[in-house]
Amino acid sequence: MTTETVNFKRRNDMDVNIGISKEKRKKVADGLSKVLADSYMLYLKTHNYHWNVTGELFHSLHEQFENQYTELAGAIDEIAERIRSLGYRAPGSFREYSEITSIEEDTDQPEALEMVRRLAVDNETILRTARQVLPECEEAGDEATIDLITQRLHVHSKTAWMLRSHLE
Repeated sequence: MTTETVNFKRRNDMDVNIGISKEKRKKVADGLSKVLADSYMLYLKTHNYHWNVTGELFHSLHEQFENQYTELAGAIDEIAERIRSLGYRAPGSFREYSEITSIEEDTDQPEALEMVRRLAVDNETILRTARQVLPECEEAGDEATIDLITQRLHVHSKTAWMLRSHLE
């Protein structure tokens, strides 16, 4: 082996030593991967709705959906980077996401208020997915991931409420 190959191998074989065992980091990373997949699928759906919303609510929903998918884009990056900081590969393909997400993909063209309803349901889905990760984070003593999940809980709770308000 060349020196370059040996150095590359060492970097890849190096264990992450952040005060959390490999097994606990793996559980947290797996849970975060599900949050990432749900977030990405919601991002995709929200962006689709932004492009395709029509009707008398067009302007307000077009802007609201843009704000939501823009926020999700930043969140996706943070979640993926947290998985990497735990020492694991972040899933990054549509195939991987579709295998682990809880968010249903759209194959139709819903009316504006149905878009709103579906996005409210999907934000609530992410809330449930994120809550499933918290016990693993707490058991691992992973305050950084707890903080990230807490932020996501706040955002998705508020977003779901705002979307449901359109339906009342």
